[in-house]
Amino acid sequence: MNDEDLKKLLKNLISLPDETETVEFKENNFEKEEIGERISALSNSANLFSEKNGYLVFGVRDGSHEVVGTTFDPRREKVGRMSLEHWLIQRLDPKIDFRILRFEYEEKPVVIIQVPPAINQPIEFQNVAYIRIDSDTTNLKRFPEKERKIWNNIHRMSFENGIAAEGLDGKKVLSLLDYSKYFLLTKQELPSDTEKFLERMEQDKLVRRVFRDGYDITNLGAVLFANNVKDFDGIGRKSVRVILYEGTTREKRNREQEGKFGYAVGFEGLVDYINDRLPSNEEITKALRKEEKMYPEVAIREFLANALIHQDFTVSGAGPMVEIFDDRIEITNPGEPLIGVDRFIDHPPRSRNEDLASFMRRIGICEESGTGIDRALLAVELFQLPAPRFEAYDQFTRVTLYAHKGVREMSDDDRIRACYQHAVLLFVNGKKRMTNETLRKRLGIGEGNYPYASKIIKQAIHEGFVKEADRKREYIPFWA
Repeated sequence: MNDEDLKKLLKNLISLPDETETVEFKENNFEKEEIGERISALSNSANLFSEKNGYLVFGVRDGSHEVVGTTFDPRREKVGRMSLEHWLIQRLDPKIDFRILRFEYEEKPVVIIQVPPAINQPIEFQNVAYIRIDSDTTNLKRFPEKERKIWNNIHRMSFENGIAAEGLDGKKVLSLLDYSKYFLLTKQELPSDTEKFLERMEQDKLVRRVFRDGYDITNLGAVLFANNVKDFDGIGRKSVRVILYEGTTREKRNREQEGKFGYAVGFEGLVDYINDRLPSNEEITKALRKEEKMYPEVAIREFLANALIHQDFTVSGAGPMVEIFDDRIEITNPGEPLIGVDRFIDHPPRSRNEDLASFMRRIGICEESGTGIDRALLAVELFQLPAPRFEAYDQFTRVTLYAHKGVREMSDDDRIRACYQHAVLLFVNGKKRMTNETLRKRLGIGEGNYPYASKIIKQAIHEGFVKEADRKREYIPFWA
């Protein structure tokens, strides 16, 4: 926020008749422990009362709300050799991104500590969660009903509803978001005046009116339609990085590109950028020589869209990443999946970000629930590529697309994974079940090499991925 935004925020706060559960005024007096307790209390109270932030304001006299200025500068305060800000962060659990805002108001220094609401659990300071009761700070455990309501709110909260930029006028909102792309993708006619622009975007939860002439941009609005994600502190690290390597290891990077647009604005350009840097296979027909990309575009689009939609935005300092090697593409997103990786194909998708997923489906970036992965894997089979690998790690998920290999060049794991995914696709699409014949066709095994396909099926059964169906010599997934 610039100085004008900060002054406007202060005017709104001091216009309140009294302190509230989410706003506290102080002049100069402070103890480091008290500040930590109040950050915890304000965060939990902001959750409880569904406020976008809590505020601890220094330089305002309680009662009269007169701006008197403060000598307190938290950025210069030390606790031993540690800065006060760092000392506080280390003692808050979970760590939250509170902001220290220092500025001049009528030539008087003012400090506002802006505290976001608790999102994942009640915020504790030195192992105690606090709450504001009227203007008092106290232990949350003394008020079990309030703690229960905070937990209920946490279960309903989402990243998309958070605020990326606040206290803006309409002109500023339209300069930060690509509103023309919004109307194009949603197939709406461009309105005749600014108010209509903002009304439509408010209906889709991209912006939120907060005062008669003021607006906030939601995280959903910023992450989808930002002209530059770096304009928004909370999502600046959520842009997509594309890294090209020489060879099959991470030893040498050839190029790295980081996107700047919101996902809806930049998705098509991102897909084109990736496709333009992929190797091609040359297909020779009787009439012409045709260049075919090594990987099906539908698979890249779907896996990339999934990485954007299903990421965990609370994992700080990390965004989706695409890494391109000579023999594979790895697409990684922050956050562990909400369902097991072996059930990605058949299980109805579960997303942390339902509003984001719904909007991306609406504008055609991804398929309707549950159909996109199927289409991607069917395309992979058509290209006779190795089966993609889905992996879950601590705080991130990765899908790997492999370049073409002959079946005998594949590892046992590659062949078993292909066998399992093939069985799932046939089962969920209601077609005939996997047989030796269908697997031979999938893996490019010659018709006369029946025993080799049987060996792969036996390995998949032994590893617990497929099982024999009611009818002999037909096979279905282990969970069917």
